[in-house]
Amino acid sequence: MNNALCITDPGVGFYTQWIILSLMGLSTWLVLQTGRISLGQQAYFGIGAYAAAVVTVMFNGSLMTALLVAWLIGIVFSAIISRLLQKLSGLQFALATLAIAELVRLGLSSWTWRTKHAKGYEVGPDGVHGFREIRWLFENQMGPETYLTLTAVILLSALLLIWKISQTKLGLSIQSVGLDSELTTVQGEPVAVLQTLTQTFAGGIGALAGALYAHQATYVEPAVFDVMLGIHAVGYAMLGGLATPLGPLLGAAFDLGLLEAARIFEGWRMVIFGGLVALFLRWRPGGLLNHAAVSHIKHFFIQRRKSDEHSKFA
Repeated sequence: MNNALCITDPGVGFYTQWIILSLMGLSTWLVLQTGRISLGQQAYFGIGAYAAAVVTVMFNGSLMTALLVAWLIGIVFSAIISRLLQKLSGLQFALATLAIAELVRLGLSSWTWRTKHAKGYEVGPDGVHGFREIRWLFENQMGPETYLTLTAVILLSALLLIWKISQTKLGLSIQSVGLDSELTTVQGEPVAVLQTLTQTFAGGIGALAGALYAHQATYVEPAVFDVMLGIHAVGYAMLGGLATPLGPLLGAAFDLGLLEAARIFEGWRMVIFGGLVALFLRWRPGGLLNHAAVSHIKHFFIQRRKSDEHSKFA
């Protein structure tokens, strides 16, 4: 399979890929917090990848400009889609997001815009062959370690922002939508607005993941953001846990670790991953870091801190 899930490099590249997939999982996790399942977050991944590549390759823009443009386009497109699907829920919403993602993938598959590079070769989107020669990192001598640091800062910033929002009334309202949207409506909360805001932010994160991927891999093609990327993103959130934004990070780490371990079982990785997701849905639907696990972890650290404080005064 020629997609983002199968490109693993040892060392620094491996950790960069983990961060990128974690961002995808986090994007899906945010949608799940509103009580919906999106199978189409890969659409924003593809849009962000192509948008960022156009900025750095076609217009010689900086990487930071490319990331900003990708993020803005991602949130605008996500806001539009969220409004269009506002009245859908459950299976209908999930299938609608999948259909839109496939339309985006087909649209980018037919997009051709080729121009001459300063060095003489052609660059730009080339239909089903994708977008190649995304060489900003090499041309600007940004090493793998520096790029890893940049991706880590973006992930940590997203996590910090989510944590900050979760401590506000807005965050509590979003959580209540995921728990019981009808009760939240009765309480006077604008459920549709809360879902749109959350899913818009999620689309922006997915677009950033695509932009980061395109510049690390130096290319992107429609086969990269196929349906399996969206399904795995959902799997990361469900395996890692729905009670904390750290869940998708754990799920992505689990999947990449499985990828490395499953090299001796060529062709069975997807079966193993799918089986694990099915088992978790049956026996631990909240994932590894479910509400009970998070509560136990918090209790452990609180008791540990109290014990340390007591020992200081003893």
